[in-house]
Formats: sequence, C-alpha cells, structure tokens
Amino acid sequence: MFDIGWQEIFILAVIALIVIGPKDLPGAVRTITRGLRKARSLARDLREGMDDVVREAEMDDLTKTLSGEGVDLSQQFKDAAELEFDDMDLEGDLRDEMTEAAKDLKSITDPKISKNKSKEKKNKNKKTNKPVKRKIPKTDKAGG
Repeated sequence: MFDIGWQEIFILAVIALIVIGPKDLPGAVRTITRGLRKARSLARDLREGMDDVVREAEMDDLTKTLSGEGVDLSQQFKDAAELEFDDMDLEGDLRDEMTEAAKDLKSITDPKISKNKSKEKKNKNKKTNKPVKRKIPKTDKAGG
C-alpha cells in the first residue's frame, strides 16, 4: 500500500525506540494500531456508502426504463412476437420439398426406372471403357 520495505520499517522502529523510549513503546504501538484499524474501518464504510449510491442510481435508471419514461418494453415484446409470415410461403416450400423427396424415393425403389438407369450406366461404360487387347509374348521353356 505505502510501498515500505523492511529497511524503512527497521529505521522507524529504531527512531520510535529512541524518541518514545522502551517503557512507553508497547502503549504507543497499541495506540497506532487502533488508529490504523479506525482509518481502515472508515475507508471501508466510505467505499460501501459509495457502492450503495451507485447501486441506487442504477436502480433509478432501470425503474425509469421499466416504468415507461424510457423504452416501452411491453410494446417491444409484442412487436417481436408478431412475426410476418405473409411473405413466406411455408406450405408451398414444404410441398415442393416433399414432392422432390417422393420422386427421389420412387426413382430409387422403382424396378423399371432402376433397370433403365443400370442399362444407361452399362452403355456409358461400354463407350468409355473399351477393352484393350494385350499380346503376351510367348517364352520358350526349352531354350537354354
């Protein structure tokens, strides 16, 4: 707090011993510690009082806001709850998604469509993947 080191404390103790004397020194130390406790108590009370003043000021601002002098919160809640669904076509979007999903499911499970798709895949593979004939050289086993 005061940034006093042990050397400064030692010098103060020696000066106090010389000035006050060894006989009255314990009484003087008690008086000084009582004064320090009293000063700390006053500082703590002052800090608590200032905190109370700040807290009351904040409560006053909050009360003004909620009572209607500030922003009308009930109207803001009503406005937030009233969403405009007129611009959204939820049923149409849902219907489109469901019909696309049904078409996909039919294309996967319908045997006629799946046979046609498999034939198309085979034709594509035939066009792109032509078999390559390789000539294997003959080796003579009896050579030597």
